[in-house]
Amino acid sequence: MEFGESSAANPSQEIVWAKLVPSDSRYSEVELRLDEMVICSDVMFPSFDKQEWCKVTRNSDQCSATIQNKSSNTILVDEVAIPSEDSIVIKCGSEIIPGPKNEGYLSYRFEVMSPQESIKEQLKICLDVEHAKCSICLNIWHDVVTVAPCLHNFCNGCFSEWLRRSQNKHSNVLCPQCRAIVQFVGRNHFLRTIEETILQADPSLRRSDEEVAVLESHASIQSNLVLKTGTKLGRKRAHSSLNEESEELEFPCPQCGAEYAGFLCNPNTVHLQCHACGGMMPSRNDIGVPQHCLGCDRAFCGAYWHTQRFGGSDSHPVCCHETFKPISDHTISRIPTLAHENNWHEQNITERCIRQMGKTLQDVISELLIRLSNREIDRTRMQLNHSEMITASTYVCNECYDKLVSFLLYWFRVSMPKSFLPPDASKREDCWYGYACRTQQHNEEHARKRNHVCRPTRGSNM
Repeated sequence: MEFGESSAANPSQEIVWAKLVPSDSRYSEVELRLDEMVICSDVMFPSFDKQEWCKVTRNSDQCSATIQNKSSNTILVDEVAIPSEDSIVIKCGSEIIPGPKNEGYLSYRFEVMSPQESIKEQLKICLDVEHAKCSICLNIWHDVVTVAPCLHNFCNGCFSEWLRRSQNKHSNVLCPQCRAIVQFVGRNHFLRTIEETILQADPSLRRSDEEVAVLESHASIQSNLVLKTGTKLGRKRAHSSLNEESEELEFPCPQCGAEYAGFLCNPNTVHLQCHACGGMMPSRNDIGVPQHCLGCDRAFCGAYWHTQRFGGSDSHPVCCHETFKPISDHTISRIPTLAHENNWHEQNITERCIRQMGKTLQDVISELLIRLSNREIDRTRMQLNHSEMITASTYVCNECYDKLVSFLLYWFRVSMPKSFLPPDASKREDCWYGYACRTQQHNEEHARKRNHVCRPTRGSNM
């Protein structure tokens, strides 16, 4: 048996499977590393004297434990008094007070670590920095893009400039590194993470702000681009006979074979692939309708083909206009399932608040959009790209609209006086971890018992 120590002590080689987290951030967490541990930690405040007061034994289900009172006093577990030497089962989120009353004693919360959190060893990847350099500018990638089929990587700005020049002079775009014909180019978010890790490890490899600004001014690749080559491109159409080979369509998009709204693709036209339907459309910056969702940078064709007066065909299906439109044109009648971090208890409270005010969800969102456009709402927590550029007239996809609504409903709740909440909700105490609490995802009792539509007071820098 081993005495538990706070996380401020030297850690052992065992993996932490659970913690006792004190309510007062001045005190250290108690890490549980063995299946059975006697806890010796802070008990009363403002004293910092450690005392042996309980034994925690991990249960076979791996997600609960049994706590035995080893002190001479009664302790409280979820408001239940536990006499000396008695035991009780605790689960993730259980509140433990190492004394007979709340006053003068610290409060601990029992937290079970997920397998990912409990494993301290991290996978380390050795990478030669020379393999993370753009062969055009010979510097570490910036906003890295990958071309196919050769899979070489370049800075977005560098390759965008190469692409523009190649299209003006040649029928095909060649890879700057191996001279293979490029058929596809897209941003590589995985390599971008590696790019950032390298620059954090060696800041001397960073470019100047002026160089970065020039690169970003040249960058034009937002989502996946499909490039026309000397060979036929497009989606395949199967013959009725299984023995016959599939043949490729001559035209990847409707405007490659026919003129719509005064536009016809030329041999060098770059195409975007719609994220929703997989169809192709020409990449254009001479029209008043965006082709990329500002919230996720993905391409959507619904708005484009609507302006081109093309409603789709058997060989070229296109998205409905409703899949991609201005925020102000979206309507909503139910709270998105991802609102309030998927906590349906909080969603239910928000719905009751709206009904109590005599409004609809659409009324509330419309009012909040006005506040957002007037810069009255802090956008820090908005889980959308280019959040500072979002207005009611911004085109977004349905998925990003749900994220925006969830963000606005958070501000609807945190700015609401507690007296406006339903009586059962107003009596709840705030969770220490607020919206960032992971326990609410798997502990129904904790999700219901504590308010999670609030800012974290510990365990997060957000």
